[in-house]
Amino acid sequence: MDESVALDALADTLTRLSTNSYSVDLHVQHIRLAKSMDDKDQLLVALEMATNYMAAPDDIWLPLIDAKTAASDVNTPEGALEVLDVYSKAELDYMSFSILQKHLEFLVDRHEYFSELEVEPDNLGELFSDSWTREAMSSIVSKGAGDISQSHVLWDQYYNWELEKLEKASTDEKPLLTNGIEEILLARLQQPHANHQDTYQLYSSFTTAHKPASEYESLLISASKLRSRAVKAYEKREASEMALAAAGHSLDAYATYIAAERRRRDPDYFILCGLYERGLAEASRRQFAGELGAERTLQIFWVGYIDFTNSQGQSVELWQRATRSAPGSGEVWARYIRFLERVQESEINEDEMDASKNENIGVAYTRALSTTLFTRGRKSDAEVDADQIVPLVLARAGAEKRAVEAGRDDGDGLTTLIKVVEDGIAMVRQASSSGDPRFRLEKFLSEFYLSLADVPDAAVQLWASTAAHYRSSWAAWVAYTDVLIRTDHHDLARKTFQDMSTKNLDYPEALWDAWHNFEHAHGSLSSLEEAINKITQAGAQLETRRAREAEKAYAAAAAQYAEQQAASVLAASVPATGAAQGSALVVSEAMDVDISAPADTKGKRKVEEELPVTETSGGKKPRLETPPVSLKRDRENCTVFVADLPSEATEADLKALFKDCGDIRDIKFTRMPETLVATVEFYDRDSVPAALTKDKKRIHETEIGVHLAWRSTLYVTNFPEKFDDTSIRDLFGQYGLIFDVRWPSKKFKATRRFCYLQYTSPSSAERALELHGRELEPDRAISVLISNPERKKERSDADANERELYVAGLSKFATKEDLRKVFETYGPIKEIRLAEDKSGQPKGFAFIDFESEMDARAALAANNHELKNRRIAVTFTDSRVRAKNKEGMAETGLGRRADARNRSVRVRNIPSGTQEGLLHQLLEKHSLVKRTEIFAALNEAVVELENPAEAGKLLLRTEPIMLNGNVLQFSEEHAGPSRSQPVAPPPETRGMFVPRAAGSRPRAGLGRARKPGATQTTSSAQLPEQQGNKGQDDFRKMLG
Repeated sequence: MDESVALDALADTLTRLSTNSYSVDLHVQHIRLAKSMDDKDQLLVALEMATNYMAAPDDIWLPLIDAKTAASDVNTPEGALEVLDVYSKAELDYMSFSILQKHLEFLVDRHEYFSELEVEPDNLGELFSDSWTREAMSSIVSKGAGDISQSHVLWDQYYNWELEKLEKASTDEKPLLTNGIEEILLARLQQPHANHQDTYQLYSSFTTAHKPASEYESLLISASKLRSRAVKAYEKREASEMALAAAGHSLDAYATYIAAERRRRDPDYFILCGLYERGLAEASRRQFAGELGAERTLQIFWVGYIDFTNSQGQSVELWQRATRSAPGSGEVWARYIRFLERVQESEINEDEMDASKNENIGVAYTRALSTTLFTRGRKSDAEVDADQIVPLVLARAGAEKRAVEAGRDDGDGLTTLIKVVEDGIAMVRQASSSGDPRFRLEKFLSEFYLSLADVPDAAVQLWASTAAHYRSSWAAWVAYTDVLIRTDHHDLARKTFQDMSTKNLDYPEALWDAWHNFEHAHGSLSSLEEAINKITQAGAQLETRRAREAEKAYAAAAAQYAEQQAASVLAASVPATGAAQGSALVVSEAMDVDISAPADTKGKRKVEEELPVTETSGGKKPRLETPPVSLKRDRENCTVFVADLPSEATEADLKALFKDCGDIRDIKFTRMPETLVATVEFYDRDSVPAALTKDKKRIHETEIGVHLAWRSTLYVTNFPEKFDDTSIRDLFGQYGLIFDVRWPSKKFKATRRFCYLQYTSPSSAERALELHGRELEPDRAISVLISNPERKKERSDADANERELYVAGLSKFATKEDLRKVFETYGPIKEIRLAEDKSGQPKGFAFIDFESEMDARAALAANNHELKNRRIAVTFTDSRVRAKNKEGMAETGLGRRADARNRSVRVRNIPSGTQEGLLHQLLEKHSLVKRTEIFAALNEAVVELENPAEAGKLLLRTEPIMLNGNVLQFSEEHAGPSRSQPVAPPPETRGMFVPRAAGSRPRAGLGRARKPGATQTTSSAQLPEQQGNKGQDDFRKMLG
């Protein structure tokens, strides 16, 4: 940038800062201009100006600290104190590990310098003495202790300094220092942190070196008990910490983490406060970096932090930090004013009032307005959020009102109250074009006029000006007519209803209902009938206008839908030209979770299903006529998702909303903790474009959202194997409200690892696409795609069974690279998964996914190959593809069915609608599960474990296992049907041949006589008259 241009821009920025000193954008611009001019002095001025007006992140403070350290003579007590003062101010703004670590290093360095001086400065005093330094370092470490993932960085530095002091101490000093370090270690063990095992090892080493050997075991046992709670606390949050790191410490990830902690039955104060501090620091850093939404997130974090700490008591320092960090948050200022009001009422917190320098409510309110963040000077200026103005004004006015009612005002309370609210209303109307559609300030002042002040005409005048300002708002006109009715101005109310009944309001039906109710209550028969006639006429005009708007919207939606269909057909018609294209298609298309009907495994078809043969026009070759295919239920393309429904919405409301769109097949409501949603399935996909035009319509005066269900659904795969439903929800919950997560059944293929995740809005799904390609583990990039039914494969894992091999008998020294060298000779390998136990040791088997079925079949030749001095076994993974066990006997000596039953457990009391995948995930945490099958009609499941010992572990478990509030009940799996199923009577054979079961077939060879009673089981099922001798005719009948 040219120097003259830069100087002009700098002057303009400084001019604007003089009138808007609390604008982060202007301060960032000032700093950027100073850097571009390469003027260090100007840069320091810009940095200091920013920190004078608002809290700043470490990016701003670190250059200031370096500059102050360089400019001060830190070898003198005065110079060192100047630098320490800058550190204190910086640490008061936000928790920054960079600043805290730099502060620790400065303390250690200055302590060492002053300790080595032969003659101490006269004014040094206790500064940088051992006790002073120890207390200062302990305070710094405590500021960072809330970050359970990184706090060990600071603590280790402090601990090493203490050990160094102990080693240099004299014999007389060592006992006291030893006890102090032991207390530090024990206190640390009781804090949740990432490397708690390392801390425990430090305590063990310290005890060995500095405690009597006879006390070692008892001290370690006591320390183990002390740390158990902290270890559990961290382990509960380890997945959340990993998700936070995987998300790049995004603000959405912090919000999700905080929300999960707040939902706990007994939130951990230490962890949650630390989490808020980390989130605030990250939000500030991103705000100064110019990230959209960071400022609003910062305000939300402060509001949540203040509300959470309210029950524990709040210091004035916290309020000073909050108002300095979020000066434009009306919610923060409102809470601060209510805090001051509580202090004044209680008259017991005199120390806090002294600490706040006698700032009263009026001064705090004036200080908030002086930021100019709540006012809009000109219409050309950016709009101000009215939702930040209203809480601030209501808090100030409410405090004044309560003071007047309690007789604590100074005599001008009523005048002050009216002025505060009237000025607030003016600020709201000037702040934005929409103002406050809820009229909160107007309602507060109106009620004050009608009750406390008893000036009803003032209330009428207030609502008249409100209705005039919000001309198209039905709520404003209904409120105006309501106050006219309350003050007995019935004629004026009727005239207002008549004038406004035909105006273009945002929701005229509400005004008509109010008019109708008014005439019933206060009108005559003629006025009632006149009102009904005018309402009917106005309704007809409104329907005509809405019909025209709907027709235009339908045409636009249909055109867009047609374009999408044409694009999808065009994409589907492009042929793949090679393996590379085929593999790319697998990545870009989503799978369908619905299980299609099983194919005819015998490869036969019935006679009536054969295709008719006709001649072609040339008469040379016959061709097959394909009969018309029966229409399949198309849920994906026939279903719309309805969000943001009012809590009282019913099925009749939705049927009325979509009555002109088409025939509805099914409506399902889902009541979530925060909202009510529904899915509406039509019989015909052509009904969907018309249904989409209902987006932004109102039900019971609440605006709803309507979109295609698949637009808010993601297909997620290739996530870490340890991820379960909770991990997925934690990772994706940062992008919006999750409606459902659907997991595949592992009944036939235990290695399936994908899920379908549906949000309540498409925007959330689009934001979550940023996770696509992110490595949550080394060399494993997660795949996140919109589950578009027009682009999905028929089944991406339809032939996965034929492409995946199971390799057993591996040496514990075999690695993935060893397997790749052996099997990549047969063809391209998609993935190799080497099974490991909880300690990371190989289990001796692996799964290998090939790109093609042909290569996988060729790789079966590696069976019995020698690898690391072990012969490996290679088969297909799926038991339905793997060669059958001809012996039919397992290692237990039992048949396959008996062996499976011996290691299976029946689970009862399963909640209705439970997914097999979720039950599988839950039980995997307690035993090694092989497969799970749910019987929905019985609310039961059969779980097959890896071995009988694992089954016994579940059966003998004393602690209950909960699933959605239900306590699961476990029992042995017996042969035959469940007790809840009636045993069927033996079938009537009517002389036909009945095959014997394998277990009851006599072991009689050729030429050997059968023992009497060998056919007892079979013959006992026959009727007496069917047990006679049979001839050749009967034998021919048996053969058919």
